[in-house]
Amino acid sequence: MSNESSVTEFLLLGFSEVRELQLLHFVLFLVIYLAALIGNLLIITLIALEDHLHTPMYFFLMILSIIDLGSISVTIPKAMANSLMNTRLIPYPGCVAQVFFLLLFLILEVALLTVMSYDLYVAICDPLHYETVMNRGVCIQMAAISWIIGLLYATLHTGSTFSVTFCSNIIDQFFCEIPHLLKLSCSDSYLIEVGALAISGFLVIGCFIFIILSYVQIFRAVLRIPSVQGRQKAISTCLPHLIVVSMFISTGSFAYLKPTSSSPSATDLVIAVAYAVVPQMMNPVIYSMRNREIKAMLWKMIDQRIFSKEKLIFHQ
Repeated sequence: MSNESSVTEFLLLGFSEVRELQLLHFVLFLVIYLAALIGNLLIITLIALEDHLHTPMYFFLMILSIIDLGSISVTIPKAMANSLMNTRLIPYPGCVAQVFFLLLFLILEVALLTVMSYDLYVAICDPLHYETVMNRGVCIQMAAISWIIGLLYATLHTGSTFSVTFCSNIIDQFFCEIPHLLKLSCSDSYLIEVGALAISGFLVIGCFIFIILSYVQIFRAVLRIPSVQGRQKAISTCLPHLIVVSMFISTGSFAYLKPTSSSPSATDLVIAVAYAVVPQMMNPVIYSMRNREIKAMLWKMIDQRIFSKEKLIFHQ
């Protein structure tokens, strides 16, 4: 393909051409997608229905679940459809949409995890002023600012990526990923890559430094708690967030900062799944397994929905 005007669609060559393996990919992605869907919808439903969970921490956790649902829905359904129908095509507008929404949800997740670290900092380091500092208006403003930053970043980054001239339409990945798209460019994309990396690095590193500084203060405050039970409760509150942050930022940074290979690589696929699929599926598990209130509400809902019906049938 000689110029950009001739590129009307892209070929996603991330997975095998063997039909049996394609069906296996479909089944695996279906299981992952259903697990992410059920887990995140459960958290959203529990927090929305239970009044005593209407606190800043659970408000941000509900938004995180919404972001995870959006993020995993950008890549997995198309990959599943391609594997099931034995095709590899994605239209040019579809590829643009994938890049835009994936960038939007990824930067939203980084921003929200940063906000959640501040919420933990205030809750543990300044508990007496928590309700004043983290009031409803402040929480909504923080969430809105995160969305504005995400929209601006995704628009800028997507526009710069698709402003280049593509000499090929073959993407060695199961979705439209920026490093692989820039590899297809036959125009000088050096400045675009440097600019994109600079903006991404500024945002991610800035958020990461803020999270680290928050946790330094949090751990100092935890060490000053006199009772062992109090320290354990504080640590158990922070641990899910710390695990999610470490998993998401480490895999995402590695995926976008490492040099792209000149040929299809299984490592690229594994890394892409590690940052674009696994966190979105594991976040509900991590938070629900470490959170007593969510587990209690989940069992309460199961008891009300299932066992109450059984009792009604039994009495009839």
